[in-house]
Amino acid sequence: MYSWQINQWQHITQRTNLPHALLLRGPAGTGKHDFAIELAQALLCKAPAADKTACNACPSCVWFAEGGHPDFKLISPEDAEASEETNSAPKKKTAKKSQISVVQIRQLIDYLTLSTHQVGGKRIIIISPADALNTASANALLKALEEPPANTLFLLVTSQPQRLLATITSRCQAVNMPLPSLQTALAWLNAQGINAAENLLAHAGGAPLLAQQAAQDSELNLNLMKQLSLGAKLDPFASAPLFLGLGMERAIDGLQKWLFDVLACKFTQSLRYHPQQIVALQALAKGVNLRLLFNFQDKLTEAKKTANHPLSNEAQLENILLQYAQLFTVIK
Repeated sequence: MYSWQINQWQHITQRTNLPHALLLRGPAGTGKHDFAIELAQALLCKAPAADKTACNACPSCVWFAEGGHPDFKLISPEDAEASEETNSAPKKKTAKKSQISVVQIRQLIDYLTLSTHQVGGKRIIIISPADALNTASANALLKALEEPPANTLFLLVTSQPQRLLATITSRCQAVNMPLPSLQTALAWLNAQGINAAENLLAHAGGAPLLAQQAAQDSELNLNLMKQLSLGAKLDPFASAPLFLGLGMERAIDGLQKWLFDVLACKFTQSLRYHPQQIVALQALAKGVNLRLLFNFQDKLTEAKKTANHPLSNEAQLENILLQYAQLFTVIK
């Protein structure tokens, strides 16, 4: 649990009766997944502390730490491949899964028919990120949410609640997980030993965990900004592998933030995400075609909706970068 989550922690843990499903929603990089894990362990703990956090010593906490608690399940895209494997010939290595499959949810429903390990004990199910549910898996989950087993709590975690079915969200009680204040976020980053925390936090849109990740990827991010600074001279085919190192969603998000600052240079000279790149951004702003830029921003918004689709690949990113280069004229 992070310092900026204390209010949400108290709001949930001090309640006498919890609903059958909570939807933890808020911006990416605020620690919602970590919060859900901590909450699950605390609710299963047999000797919680006065602040309702887990004791980390009882048998339940030991099982949880070892990843073997019989009354806890984490459903995420990463284990989709394992869920779909059979005992036949081994499957070829594939890209990391980006969706929660209907197979996973059906297996979860079968698991929910079993009794809890302890009679009358709690059972916690985390689905993270919940927006990784596809149509089939979301509809399958809906059945479990409509008729939840006794003593079972679902924790759905999402940074994109608009991608969830309305029927899913209507059966959950929402818990907002907002960005921390600038002072709180900077204090946490400084405590982690992050250099240039303020600049990183600005680039991350105020999300401290994204800023921390950016610090770890600082060399990669610097190379990407150098490529974007080329404008019309950018080589989409040489640059695409670099951007793919971030993953499609983060690559598109980075492009959106960069273009936001290009526009800022064009009209206000006040940068939000890349204050240290003002010279390069000013040069790009002089030669940008605004009509093409506004159209391209719309295309990026649409592309981000399917960024985690299995068919999103290097060719798609090459096309995006080709369109980016065409936004600019060469300034001599």
